[in-house]
Amino acid sequence: MSNIKFYQGENLPLEMHKVSIVQKLNLIPVEDRVKAIQEAGSNTFLLRNRDVFLDMLTDSGVNAMSDRQLAAMMVADDSYAGSETYYRLESKIKEIFGKDFFLPAHQGRACENIISQVFIKPGSVIPMNYHFTTTKSHITVNGGRVEEVFMDEALNIKSNHPFKGNIDIDKLVALIEEVGADNIPFIRMEAGTNLIGGQPFSLENMRQVRKVCDEYGTMLVLDASLLQDNLYFIKVREESCRDMSIREITREISDLSDIIYFSARKLGAARGGGICTSRPELADSMREMVPLYEGFLTYGGMSVREMEAISVGLEETMDMNVIDQGPQFIAHMVKELEQRGIPVVTPPGGLGCHVDAMEFVDHIPQEQYPAGALTAAIYIAGGIRGMERGTMSEQRDEDGNETLSNMELVRLALPRRVFTLSQVQYAVDRISWLYENRRLIEGLTFVEEPKVLRFFFGRLAPVSDWQIKLAQKFREDFGDSL
Repeated sequence: MSNIKFYQGENLPLEMHKVSIVQKLNLIPVEDRVKAIQEAGSNTFLLRNRDVFLDMLTDSGVNAMSDRQLAAMMVADDSYAGSETYYRLESKIKEIFGKDFFLPAHQGRACENIISQVFIKPGSVIPMNYHFTTTKSHITVNGGRVEEVFMDEALNIKSNHPFKGNIDIDKLVALIEEVGADNIPFIRMEAGTNLIGGQPFSLENMRQVRKVCDEYGTMLVLDASLLQDNLYFIKVREESCRDMSIREITREISDLSDIIYFSARKLGAARGGGICTSRPELADSMREMVPLYEGFLTYGGMSVREMEAISVGLEETMDMNVIDQGPQFIAHMVKELEQRGIPVVTPPGGLGCHVDAMEFVDHIPQEQYPAGALTAAIYIAGGIRGMERGTMSEQRDEDGNETLSNMELVRLALPRRVFTLSQVQYAVDRISWLYENRRLIEGLTFVEEPKVLRFFFGRLAPVSDWQIKLAQKFREDFGDSL
C-alpha cells in the first residue's frame, strides 16, 4: 500500500519513477537574492524565475507530467467544436467520477466564477470547512459571504488528528438553523484545505455532511483540486477505508457530491479544469456561462493538448504508487524540520510543508505580515521561493481594517516528481540556519496594495534594513558559499 525505503535506520520516501529529462537550476549569490526580493516588492510571486533556485511557491501547473501524458498530447484533436479530445476527457470523467455532464474551464477559479455567478445572490451564505482565497473572492463579489464551520482542532498547529479538514457537523447545523436553509445555495467542502496546511477530510465526515444536505435540501459542492492527496490520506488514515481501492473511494466521494469542480493544474498534473455533475438541471444552468467566459463547450478555454494530458493524469491519480509520492516527501520534510525544533504544521498534510510563522518569528506583529516576512527571508537564505499563507492572503474588511488570519503559514510546496531528496534536505538546512538567526527578521508594510487578491501582485517594503543585515550574516557564516 505504501512505498517506504528503509535506509540506515531511517524511513525515506522511495521515488516510484525515474528521471528522463532534466532542467538546469540557477543559485545566485545572496547579495543578488536581496536585490531580487527587494525589486519584487518582498513578494515572492513577483520574483523572476531565473532568480529562483528551488521553486516551492505552488504545485499548481508545475508538477512533472508522465511519459504517457506527454505522448497523449501528440494525438490531440485541434477542432474548435466537436473535438475528439473533449469526448475522450468526458469519457474519463464519467468512468472515474460517474458524472454524466462535464463543463470544461481553463482552471479552478474559472469554475468558481461560473458556480458563483449561477448560484450566489446577495445575502447567500456558503458554509465550508475552510475558505480558499479565490473562492472567497468570487463568493463575496457576487454578494454572498463565507462561513467556516471547521472543527476546533483545525487551527491547532501541533496535532495528531488525522482529518483536520473535517466540517464540524454541530456547527454546520446551527448555522443552517440560524440563517435559514433558503439562504444557503450549497455547502462547499475543499479536499485538502489549502490555507490550514493541506489538511484532509474523512470519508465518514463527508457522509455526515451529505445527510445534513439531504435533511435541509441544499447541495454539496466539492472543490476536488487537491483530491489526490485527500484520497491518499483517507486510504492510509481512515480504518474503515483501508480495504477500499482509490477508485472506490473516489467514486463514493463523487456520489456524495452534487457538483465537483477542480483545477487540473493540481488534479491531473496538467493545466485546465472543469465542473462535473449528474444533475441535468444543474448542468443546464451553468452551460451557457462556458462560451461566455471560457470558450466553446468542447474546449472551455483549455488547450486540447492539455486536455489529453488531463485524461491520462486522472487515470494515473487512481494509482496509489503515483499519489503517495507527494504526501511521503512532505512528511519527510516535516519530520526533518521538527527534529531541528522548527515549528511546522502537524500532522503533515498535502500540497507542501507548512512552517508556522506565528511561532518562528513571534516577535513580528501580525499587522506586519510575519508569514510574508519569513517567506522573503527564506528566499534570501537559500533562493527558495515559498508562498505566504497568512494575513497577507486575506483582504481588508468593508471599513478598510486589516483582517488578521487564523494562522500565519509559509507554504513550501513540493510539486510532484520534481525535487530530489537532496534538494529537500538543502531546504531543511537553510531554514534551520534561518531559525537560528530568526531575530534578524523583521516585518513588512504594503507600499502598493490591490483591493482584491493583494498577495498575488501587491508590493511591500521591509520596515528596516533587516534584509540586508540578514544577507550579511549569511555571508559571515557561509563564506564563499552561495
